[in-house]
Amino acid sequence: MPETNQPLRYFAVYKPINMVSQFISPDQVGLLGDLDFDFPEGTHAIGRLDSQSEGLLLLTMDKRITRLLFQSKIPHNRTYLVQVLQHMSPETLLLLRNGVEFKIKGNVNWTSSPCEAKIVEKPIGLHVIENELLDFIPHTWVEITLTEGKFHQIRKMVKTLRHKCRRLIRLSIENISLNEMKPGEVKEMDKADFYTRLNISIP
Repeated sequence: MPETNQPLRYFAVYKPINMVSQFISPDQVGLLGDLDFDFPEGTHAIGRLDSQSEGLLLLTMDKRITRLLFQSKIPHNRTYLVQVLQHMSPETLLLLRNGVEFKIKGNVNWTSSPCEAKIVEKPIGLHVIENELLDFIPHTWVEITLTEGKFHQIRKMVKTLRHKCRRLIRLSIENISLNEMKPGEVKEMDKADFYTRLNISIP
């Protein structure tokens, strides 16, 4: 972030699919700068959502947030709505809750920490996306809350359990949630409220 006298600013964004979590890329992809909002210089994403995932993404000029949130010894919850192919059995749901082994960077085996997971109904009014899965095709909606975030973790977890992830929406990070936000929408937040809802202390 360049040295300026600008006050630090904080944003909640509903990142749509087919967009990466950055402002610059060598590839021909959707960028955060394509959103209809004039972000100040020095704004960056806190964490990531891959291009095919959608939902809550936090942006700020405050470099401290990533360290305070994701590198803290105190775990922070991230909740996702996941649509998978085929009906998920209670036995599979229990395996998901208890921890799933999958490969991470370096071809290392990793077992996910126990998480919260429950089968839910499709949310009323959920927006339609391109190539949306038809309702008559067997599938399951699952709400999953993690306290860790390995690369493509949820996609790998459900794949290990023989389900294909068709749609992945991050609903919340701690107490900041999408609520009624629409894809592409940006909401600016007050600093104190931002820190309070993330359950981190202002330095």
